[in-house]
Amino acid sequence: MSSGAGPGHEPGAALQTSLWWPRTGCGSRCLPPAGTVTRAAPHIIAVRAATGCAVFAAAAVSTLVLPLLPPPRQMRVLQVFARALLRSIGVQQRTAGRLPRRGALLVANHVSWLDVLVLLSSAPVRLLAKCEVAGWPLIGRLTTAAGAVYIDRSKPRRLPATVAAAAGALRDGHVVAVFPEGTTGCGQTPTLFRPAMFQAAIDAGTPVVPVVLRYFAGSEPTTAVAFVGDDSLLASIRRVIVLRDVRVSLTSHPALHPAAGASRRALARTAAAVVAAPMLPAVSSVATRPQPVELT
Repeated sequence: MSSGAGPGHEPGAALQTSLWWPRTGCGSRCLPPAGTVTRAAPHIIAVRAATGCAVFAAAAVSTLVLPLLPPPRQMRVLQVFARALLRSIGVQQRTAGRLPRRGALLVANHVSWLDVLVLLSSAPVRLLAKCEVAGWPLIGRLTTAAGAVYIDRSKPRRLPATVAAAAGALRDGHVVAVFPEGTTGCGQTPTLFRPAMFQAAIDAGTPVVPVVLRYFAGSEPTTAVAFVGDDSLLASIRRVIVLRDVRVSLTSHPALHPAAGASRRALARTAAAVVAAPMLPAVSSVATRPQPVELT
C-alpha cells in the first residue's frame, strides 16, 4: 500500500530513479480543473467540516483504548469509525460482492487515502502500508490499530521479511489488504500490479481476492478524489469535502486460488486484469464477472 504516494510525494532523487520504486503516469494533470467540479452548498460543506473534526477527535481518543480490547472488538470499533468518517465528509459507499472474512489476500487498485477508510469500513482487514503512513494524523493510528504490516520501500532488502510477515498473518486467518500498484493513480486507467506480495498468498496457501474501487461524482466517474502528484493530504481532504454527491463503489470479485508453487507474476497479472476490466472501454459482462480460477 502506498496511500497518497504519487511521484511528488517521494523523498530522494536517487530513490525516485530506482527501478524498484513504484511509479505511475498519473499526476496533477489528472485532477479536474478548478471550477469544473460541482460543489456542495456552503452550509453542507460547513457541516461536513464540523462533523468530520468531531468524528476525527473521537476516533483519535478511541485509538488510546483500542489495545485494551480483544481483537474482534478492536476491528469492530475501527469499522464503525471508518464508516463514520466517510459519512461525515459526505462519501457514500456501495459494496458489491462478498468480501473475505478470514485467510485471504485482498488486492485492490489505489486511488486515494480514502481507500484505507473504505477497506477498513468494509471488512476486518490488516493493511500492508508504507511506513510513512504510521505517522499520518489519525489514519496512521487507525492503520496501526488494525494490525498493519508496514513496508519500508527505501530498503528493498527488507522486502522478503515483509512478505514473510504478511504470509504469517494469512496463515493465522487474517485478511491482509494490499495495493499492489505500490502507489496511487487517478483511477481511470489500469496499471501494473507488482508481484512481490502475491508470494505471501502462495506461501500461505490462501486465496487472492481482487477488489475494484471506483469513485463517482453523482453518476459520473471522477478523478477529483485522487491523491496524486504533488498533492498534499490537507489539499486532498479539502477537495473531497467540497464535492457534491461523492460516491465510492467497492466490487469484490471471485477469489483466485493459486496452486502450490504458482508463479507470483502470473497471479499478479491475472488479478490486475480483473481489477482493470471496469476501467477499459467496451468490456463485456463476462469479463467483469470472472469465475474462480486455479492458477498453476
